[in-house]
Amino acid sequence: MTAPQLTIVTSTDWHDYELLDSGNLKKLERFGEFRFIRPEPQAMWQPRLDSDAWVADGMFRPDKNETDNNDSGGWRLSKNLPDSWQMRYQDLRFLARPTPFRHLGFFPEQAAHWNWCADKIQHFQQKHDRRPRILNLFAYSGLASLHAAATGAEVTHVDASKKAIAQAFENRDVCGLQHAPIRFITDDASGFVARELRRQRTYDGIIMDPPKYGRGPKGETWRIEDDLRPLLQHTTDLLSQDAVFLLLTIYAIRASSLAAHYALEDTLKDRHGQIDSGELAIEETALNEQTTRRYVSQANFARWAAY
Repeated sequence: MTAPQLTIVTSTDWHDYELLDSGNLKKLERFGEFRFIRPEPQAMWQPRLDSDAWVADGMFRPDKNETDNNDSGGWRLSKNLPDSWQMRYQDLRFLARPTPFRHLGFFPEQAAHWNWCADKIQHFQQKHDRRPRILNLFAYSGLASLHAAATGAEVTHVDASKKAIAQAFENRDVCGLQHAPIRFITDDASGFVARELRRQRTYDGIIMDPPKYGRGPKGETWRIEDDLRPLLQHTTDLLSQDAVFLLLTIYAIRASSLAAHYALEDTLKDRHGQIDSGELAIEETALNEQTTRRYVSQANFARWAAY
């Protein structure tokens, strides 16, 4: 038996986002017309651009006592930077804004997964002549849900944060998808999945993007090392007979994509289909004839597809 073939997955469809350069444990990015410098522990190399190119409208400074499990710190922002601004990916419009946790309200590398899900959704529609029912757990600001709904899916969007749900509503309105078939639910993921099992509801595709740590709206606690495996086992029980995919993304824990691969393989051993795994990455644009393409890894993933 051979080991899993691990792949690097990235999106080349961005126009409003760009990784301009990276190095010295930082990355220089463009979000729309604005530039930002953020910490990047993966960037253990030298920048390719000169230091005078590293000017930005916002810079995130982590706390001095920051550990791998702490995203705390603060922004130093230009006075000309608006509170939020509109961005676009394909036909999807949404808002970007600096958050207290170093990101800007979405994760650009996830666009590769939006495209992958869209292909599966379209294939499902052609085969079954109906909208697939998609469950998005830990759904955050809603871009995966909105992209799936715009492609033709019926989406259930679940997140424990009321603030995240509010951002998802904002993005829905910016997209003009107020009438799209999306249920927005503020709930603990494990509790929601348990109730859906009791209701005997099923889904044709499931997206999971769990955090390292978290709390539900009623004080429920989440720790990925302890809680992912039982949630994954219960979630796979929600897959319908016609199910077409299950996608798992894991950020910022000390585990390789092999961990995600084998966790998915273990829980889907009775399902026909294929599992692939690897790293979500962003391609750097600081490239000339003397340099090779450079990618910054952002997350591990594993995904199952029925066909």
